[in-house]
Amino acid sequence: MAKAKKAIVLFSGGLDSTTVLYYAMNREYKCSCLLFDYGQKHKKEIKAALKIAKTVKAEHSIVNLSLPWSNDALTNKDKKVPIHKVLPKSVPSTYVPGRNTLFISYALSYAQSINAETIFIGVNAIDFSNYPDCTPDFIKAYNNVLKALKTKITIQTPLLKMNKSQIIKLGTKLNVPYEHTWTCYNGYSKPCMKCDSCKLRAKGFKEAKLLDPALGRK
Repeated sequence: MAKAKKAIVLFSGGLDSTTVLYYAMNREYKCSCLLFDYGQKHKKEIKAALKIAKTVKAEHSIVNLSLPWSNDALTNKDKKVPIHKVLPKSVPSTYVPGRNTLFISYALSYAQSINAETIFIGVNAIDFSNYPDCTPDFIKAYNNVLKALKTKITIQTPLLKMNKSQIIKLGTKLNVPYEHTWTCYNGYSKPCMKCDSCKLRAKGFKEAKLLDPALGRK
């Protein structure tokens, strides 16, 4: 009997990472989800991630990170999440410096400890917020780091060059429970529909000609 393929999935409970989790499971990977509490101003994504991971019976761990120097709009309580009429073409204040570098480093440690062969991350460089750690150049550079460490572990980014509409269509085919995902930068009872993340999600569902099942959820 062939050994199960093992993968670490960087999992936030958002639309992209949940799609990636279902993508990996569809390819018969035994997935271990890695969640992060890095001082976000709300825990809605973490709660969503835990619910989904438990539903699919995936192993999951939460890493607590402290970023006392934080100066971004997602972790600094004195900064408000910006509302842009047009999505910014420069790096916005919601970018958490080094976040994906830290996340993948923890995933690497986890992968080596359980002999997982790959790390899945739901980064996207088409419909995105111009975060520099969500680009092909960043992923290529980190895969080179893995080579330098003499490991055969690779980073897989199946959504990297897909727009939000394509991601949502893929997830719909995979029966992703989008009604349980949380994308909004704010932690209100419902998505704010004003932040960049909400706008990108709404754009994706509109272009896919599908209704977002998360809207109206309490």
